[in-house]
Amino acid sequence: MNHPLRLLQAFTVFCAGLYGLFVFMGNLMDFDSNYQFVKHVLSMDTTFEGNALMWRAITEPWVWMVGYIGIIVAEGAFAALGLIGGVKLFMSRRADNATYDRARTWGYAAYGVGLAIWFIGFIVIGSEWFAMWQSSSWNGKDTAMPLAILWGVFAALLALNSPAPESDRAQ
Repeated sequence: MNHPLRLLQAFTVFCAGLYGLFVFMGNLMDFDSNYQFVKHVLSMDTTFEGNALMWRAITEPWVWMVGYIGIIVAEGAFAALGLIGGVKLFMSRRADNATYDRARTWGYAAYGVGLAIWFIGFIVIGSEWFAMWQSSSWNGKDTAMPLAILWGVFAALLALNSPAPESDRAQ
């Protein structure tokens, strides 16, 4: 029997991976638009004029490029972990709990990487360290916050246990 919770867990992990794939592809296909975002956030050139945090600004183009490539690689890893994890969860939906738990690790890894990107990267570092919240044109906090919350909620959903399949209960 397919337990609905296991199907939902597989679906949410896969959907997260699909989202990551679209973000990853968008960054590759429209490289310069998103590079400009990283450049402006790190250089802090659109934050409040005269703010006391300007000593944090990074104005070296090579650092912008390394940071942006790092974001793209992390988003690609998030996508791969989510897509593979969703498939593995779906394929093991009828498996015993130990096998299913091993498949869950892919989802946990995806959500961990997602939280690293959108919570640590965009909210903690971008918004707070580089004062991205002060920018009216280069502020990604309003996009990153719901994503970070979503990955946390999905991780909690993934941690829920469904009843063991009929074959496990008979033992």
